[in-house]
Amino acid sequence: MIIREFKRPDLKRVLEIELSSFDDPYPSNVLVDLYNLGAGFLVAQEDNIVVGYIIFWIRFEDEGHIISLAVDQKYYRKKIGSQLVETALEIFKRYNVNSIRLEVRKENREARKFYQKLGFVEKAHLVKYYEDGEDAVVMGKLLEDFD
Repeated sequence: MIIREFKRPDLKRVLEIELSSFDDPYPSNVLVDLYNLGAGFLVAQEDNIVVGYIIFWIRFEDEGHIISLAVDQKYYRKKIGSQLVETALEIFKRYNVNSIRLEVRKENREARKFYQKLGFVEKAHLVKYYEDGEDAVVMGKLLEDFD
């Protein structure tokens, strides 16, 4: 498996993964806009097939934000998500980012556990953050903790 920068031809496959992964997926135009605005956008590729992606950016001078992370369900439990996050963290470090944050659905215990294994801790709750009214948990990580 390789992790590389997103390319426009990857959009169809990334959108397929997005649609199958989230109840409220980003539409293709939002994914393209994030890319065009300069967000970090990496894909994991296995046997010439995109199997996962991560989108992230620097929110403030020293704070990174993971916007979206998803892996094709057929490729779960292969550490693809972990490798995507770790690669993003390495990029953040190059830009002297001190802390990372993300939001995850409060009811998505599997995702919260995944991020906790990577050293993220729950920082706050956002009431009715998602369009369907579900709350979000804000999780954060200091890059000093990243080896």
